[in-house]
Amino acid sequence: MEKRWKMPVWDANAVLQLQSSLKVNQVICQILVQRGIDNFEKAKQFFRPQLTDLHSPWLMKDMDKAVQRILNAFQQNEKILVYGDYDVDGTTSVACMFRFLQSVYPNVAFYIPHRYREGYGVSQQGIHYAQEHGFSLIISLDCGIKSIELIQYAKDLSIDFIVCDHHLPDKQLPPAVAILNPKQKNCAYPYKELCGCGVGFKLITALAEKLGLSDTIPFQYIDLVACAIAADIVPLTGENRTLAYFGLKKVNENPCIGVKALLQLAGMQKELHINNLVFIIAPRVNAAGRMDDAKKAVQLFIEQDMQAALQLAEMLHNDNTDRKEADTTITAEALALIQDDANHTHKKTTVVYQEHWHKGVVGIVASRLIEKHYRPTIVLTKSGEYLTGSARSVAGFNLYEAIHACRDYLIGYGGHFAAAGLTLKPENLITFSNAFEAIVNETIDPDLLTPEIIVDAVITLNDITMGFYNIICQMEPFGPENMQPVFMIEKLTDTGYSKIIKEEHIRFVLKQNNSTITGIGFNMAHFFSLLEAQQPIDVVCTIDLNEYMGEKKLQLRVMDIRPSK
Repeated sequence: MEKRWKMPVWDANAVLQLQSSLKVNQVICQILVQRGIDNFEKAKQFFRPQLTDLHSPWLMKDMDKAVQRILNAFQQNEKILVYGDYDVDGTTSVACMFRFLQSVYPNVAFYIPHRYREGYGVSQQGIHYAQEHGFSLIISLDCGIKSIELIQYAKDLSIDFIVCDHHLPDKQLPPAVAILNPKQKNCAYPYKELCGCGVGFKLITALAEKLGLSDTIPFQYIDLVACAIAADIVPLTGENRTLAYFGLKKVNENPCIGVKALLQLAGMQKELHINNLVFIIAPRVNAAGRMDDAKKAVQLFIEQDMQAALQLAEMLHNDNTDRKEADTTITAEALALIQDDANHTHKKTTVVYQEHWHKGVVGIVASRLIEKHYRPTIVLTKSGEYLTGSARSVAGFNLYEAIHACRDYLIGYGGHFAAAGLTLKPENLITFSNAFEAIVNETIDPDLLTPEIIVDAVITLNDITMGFYNIICQMEPFGPENMQPVFMIEKLTDTGYSKIIKEEHIRFVLKQNNSTITGIGFNMAHFFSLLEAQQPIDVVCTIDLNEYMGEKKLQLRVMDIRPSK
């Protein structure tokens, strides 16, 4: 698939000023300036995060009300229910809050809604559970900001809500006793991009302070906060970066028993990076909610016994294996349907449906299809008498708006810029698909149908030294708004030693002037003829450390190549 290379733009004066104060490679300064790190103080905070950088939880609107309501519950011996979503952010939020409250107060339990029986967010079933079991306070985490009617319903039953959420609020807010959400109007909290677990962590910090506990207590949960930040694809800037940095440190040095059990089952022994949390912890936790019941993910994270934790981790591991099998099978079936559709090459969208597909993996399948056919994609399955499914977008296109424009053919829908869920009647499938295609065709910039690689800097092979690589490593943890730097290297030629490995990948050996470097390009075998032509090529890549037989060498992780101009 052809890709667009977006070249970097930076303020040359700002780069020179930063270089004069930091005394590091100019390329590093270019990358930092592009990321808004344009003076010594910002660079110091970026490269040397401190827990003291974290903001006071009391800056968050309603924090005093939330803390006071929980302290009143302690005094009145009320039963408190910790309620959260079924994904990584929700289950880690619930585990942190439950573990903390349980350490200071006995009357606390947790509740995770079932993905298919109850759906996302606060559910009527959850409120009935609270009523039947005598809970008078619910703390909702990673959900609740849009549950206006249900929180009113709970209030009518004399059940109070404290909402801890990070999703964008509507104009009308739920009638909760306190709402903690840095994105709400008139909230003075300086950092707006916390995940749900981050908001819960702030409430724990404020409670610990009010109860006169050691200020180290909240940091017992920072490994789970890091897992939530990694999985929820929030920006890795500011406070998220600090929390992820120290959370990763705890994952590597002293994780909670649940995380330790998951890592042991996955056979992880080396130092973990943020992408290990994304690709090892997150899929296993999410699989519990996708394939079965996410309650066991919370049980794993609150477990104190290693043997019991290993049994729970095994269950999550098995759910993930089932998820992978379903995902592989459905993706293959969906790709076959696309291939059989003679008109698909002319379309700007992909909409596929089979009634037997597993509801829990349609979102993942939509993402897989975008890797192959880069366009806004909807994957649908049968649920009862309706069709339901997930939609995923290409970078830069507002998918939610496109679905909203087709709302006349839908029973329900919800989501955001890049992803959405929807439900419709079977008889509306073709009309909806046509309407969705028409609206995307009218509104999408054609450039957005070609994937974009954002290049951070143009370098030469001489720039690639161990010192340069070490500074890049200090820019971790990587993630949205602080991605691993991508470089363009111009006018490289093949040494004649590059080769295809395993029929799909290329092992590169490239040279520029008198310098030579190796590299790996996954699923790039179709580019091999470019190397054989012995013409100069331009490469976009990241820089990796390759360890083989005890020897460490820097190499390129090649993302795309094209003939030099």
